Amino acid sequence: MTATELRLPVRDGTVLRALHHVATGTRMSPAAGIPILLIHGLASNCRLWDGAARHLAAHGHDVVALDLRGHGRSGKPDHGYSVPEVARDVVDIIEALAADNPPWRRPLVIGQSWGGNIVIEIAAHHPAAVRGVVAVDGGTIELRKAFPDWEECRRALAPPRLAGMEAGRMRGFMIGAHRDWSDEAIEGTMANMEHFADGTIAPWLTFDRHITVLRGLWEHSPTSLFPSIEVPVLLTPASKADDDLTRAKRAAHDHAAVAIRRCRVEWFEPADHDLHAQHPGRFADVVNDAVVGGFFP
Repeated sequence: MTATELRLPVRDGTVLRALHHVATGTRMSPAAGIPILLIHGLASNCRLWDGAARHLAAHGHDVVALDLRGHGRSGKPDHGYSVPEVARDVVDIIEALAADNPPWRRPLVIGQSWGGNIVIEIAAHHPAAVRGVVAVDGGTIELRKAFPDWEECRRALAPPRLAGMEAGRMRGFMIGAHRDWSDEAIEGTMANMEHFADGTIAPWLTFDRHITVLRGLWEHSPTSLFPSIEVPVLLTPASKADDDLTRAKRAAHDHAAVAIRRCRVEWFEPADHDLHAQHPGRFADVVNDAVVGGFFP
């Protein structure tokens, strides 16, 4: 089933684009379907959720995937990119959806990477807006620990300058880098880019706005929020190897499992950072199992 495009304003007038995947229930899930809001990561877009959204809808859930400000086909102001501000955008969208559909007053909100930190922010500061959150290889990101100096972080993590690249070259790179990804996932990644008539592309998120978002992420400390979170939190981290990065990630998730009152951790191994695109069916099953099992009341 084709998703329906929505255009929804937030408090400062910025209009965000979303895709609504209506519940189909073809898998005959015994659970009553719940509303689920999907939040992408930095420099991504709502289309990278296409596979997971399709599988979640097949489980009987009503799903909306959102393009955050500056990203995809949403409005692109030059302000409002800190984690607390973007979290407020998400709460505004929940309120807009609930205005016409009361079950959306308390959706399950799922965020990947930067989006994982955003949903942790929502869980801590806007708990009445959600029944719970899922952080997909995110929610524990503390850039300041790895880069105490902001300029060092900026130099290390600034994005490549992709504007003007040929779309075919980018698609070939993505296919080569993700050989086990579906065509659906590759096309979702290509939707991170604006496509021009001459065959070239440019990221929807401009370089300067990317740096602004990165600064907001560097300033964010999700671990300081963990003890105050009352809603259930499911963490789905990814790992590929037993290296220093993965060991640090394991330590961070071990801490979260203790510090957050109601927390569950489900590792995806081996898996890419965009595990929701790489393994959409398995990811949807993990979320649905948590719903069916009563983890998200």
